[in-house]
Amino acid sequence: MIRRFALLCLLACPTPLSAGALPAGQKASVASVVRAVTPGVVNIATKRIESVEVPTVVDPVLQEFFEIPNTHLKRETTSAGSGVIVDAEAGLILTNEHVVRGASVIEATTKDGRRFRAQLVGRDKATDIAVLKIKADNLAAVPMGDSRTLEVGDFVLAVGNPFGLGQTVTSGIVSAIGRAGLGIEGYEDFIQTDASINPGNSGGALVTLDGRLVGLNTAILSKSGASHGIGFAIPIDMARRIMAQLVESGEVRRGHIGVSIRSPVGNGAGAEIVTVEPASSAALAGLRKGDVITAVDGRAITTPAQLRAFLGASPAGSEIDVRFHRAGETMQARLRIEASQKAAIR
Repeated sequence: MIRRFALLCLLACPTPLSAGALPAGQKASVASVVRAVTPGVVNIATKRIESVEVPTVVDPVLQEFFEIPNTHLKRETTSAGSGVIVDAEAGLILTNEHVVRGASVIEATTKDGRRFRAQLVGRDKATDIAVLKIKADNLAAVPMGDSRTLEVGDFVLAVGNPFGLGQTVTSGIVSAIGRAGLGIEGYEDFIQTDASINPGNSGGALVTLDGRLVGLNTAILSKSGASHGIGFAIPIDMARRIMAQLVESGEVRRGHIGVSIRSPVGNGAGAEIVTVEPASSAALAGLRKGDVITAVDGRAITTPAQLRAFLGASPAGSEIDVRFHRAGETMQARLRIEASQKAAIR
């Protein structure tokens, strides 16, 4: 079972220690990074109004025979999550879409205890990204990093609101990159980390040891609901491109290039083209069946899921540079992402 909670990493030293000891009078600490990052992480509280059907007659046979309708009652439920301030001047907050899904009221609480009613700017269920906006002075943003530069073994810090306890910081390493095929979201290209993840951390920050935001904590792999050290975060590179569309138009307008893809024969890296639609942008750019796409806009593509995730976060009308292999030769093409009738996903 995949459970949508966010990321808390296991405690670890920020740098390897030779001979298993520190020089006298020194300690391993990431306190300075924590002081810089935590003011930019907020607690998210939501309220939802749900309709509950209550039978007016206990015996369903009598109810059906006399055609007695059920009574619908309204009840209010609450939940907690996390978010990251990414634009202090505009008051923009990134979080997970599932944190705010169906919410009638959204509130964001900063580290210094200020509480604000948040406006939903836009949300995208397929990537589990939502953007909120608050009106406040003296906000602190977490600077965005580049998730493309992450390597397995990099140390990371996670900040969030587990179990509604309040802000909590933990640490761990990047266990894998480019994870997909988990069935969590429509477009998957996760950062995997050895995180101890708990409810309430969804939408929290995953940062590097220089205080740069590289991911939004979003899920764990678990059979029991407890953490087993396999957690996932949405790369900030994907979140940033989705956010740009949500801020501009309140929705994501996806497109396509007109190909179907699969893993290359022989389990090689990349995305092999199976079919090319006639007159599509891929066809016009000269792509053919059997070509293996290995990079888009300088980003390495090692699996078909990575290409789908990249295209899923790219707006219709934008242009991309594609590198591909054909018969042992490396080639390049520039093509336009075409609008699709099924592009908009809210």
